Amino acid sequence: MTEVSRRAVVTGGAGFIGSHLCERLVEQGIAVVCVDDFSTGRRENLAGLIDSPLFRLVEADVSEPFTVEGPVDYVAHLASPASPFDYLRLPLETLRVGSAGTENALRLAVANRARFLLTSTSEVYGDPAEHPQRESYWGNVNPIGPRAVYDEAKRYAEAVTSAYRRTLGADTAIARLFNCFGPRMRRDDGRVVPTFVGQALAGEPLTLNGSGEQTRSLCYVDDTVRGLLALLFSDLSGPVNIGGTGELTVREIAELIAREAGVELRTVHQPLPQDDPGRRCPDIGIARTRLGWKPEVPTAEGLHRTMAWWTAAAQEARV
Repeated sequence: MTEVSRRAVVTGGAGFIGSHLCERLVEQGIAVVCVDDFSTGRRENLAGLIDSPLFRLVEADVSEPFTVEGPVDYVAHLASPASPFDYLRLPLETLRVGSAGTENALRLAVANRARFLLTSTSEVYGDPAEHPQRESYWGNVNPIGPRAVYDEAKRYAEAVTSAYRRTLGADTAIARLFNCFGPRMRRDDGRVVPTFVGQALAGEPLTLNGSGEQTRSLCYVDDTVRGLLALLFSDLSGPVNIGGTGELTVREIAELIAREAGVELRTVHQPLPQDDPGRRCPDIGIARTRLGWKPEVPTAEGLHRTMAWWTAAAQEARV
């Protein structure tokens, strides 16, 4: 089978990470069917793909049964609200896409004997009691808190993916993503980098939740997508952590972004959201040894690229 004959279905392909993944697949000569209902994804994310003969867009809600005509070699399931703003705004939809949506994507993969990749999340670790977080850690999740609609949706998605592998022999893999950032994030999506970048460029104080001493480990989107592709094209089932290991406090992230924007750091504080994790940093030993993957773009360089994209996008919007 030649590369040009391969075909991938990417659910949530119009989203932040999904659109970058679609582009990398097309660049490798793999035909892509993007399935998205645009509840959180954006059509402009696909602007560079829409005229490609290797790209096709199907507008559909994967929480409902859907079909894709023709052969399928890979199914990458990224469909889900992923930011606090989105999953708190769409709690029932988030639970459905993690449950019914995952199973619908799995059925498509099984019917085509395709390799299936689930993009899970570091949120399955909750507010972790283990640090750094290894894939063997079961997590510390509040199942009835407001964040549970996302955390538990992803935990269920991992469970049903694993059950399809054990019971039906499905060829599956699970990636757990940590704090990905980069171009195409929405300012209003509630995550730390777009919030701080938007505020810094607007000359506003940067909003710190709680003390700002909680930590995150940022990974630039190009590195994240490289990790997803390495796992997709492997025979590894996972779960596999994909993320940066340069742990930073939220205040340190604010300082980096203010410096890149060329503004004095001014901050305001608001209460820490319920169940907000105090520390977040992956152990990427499995990704390093089994996939040969590690992040390559330094955080400062990733923030520079992100801010340059953001500035250019704002200028285009004003034209």
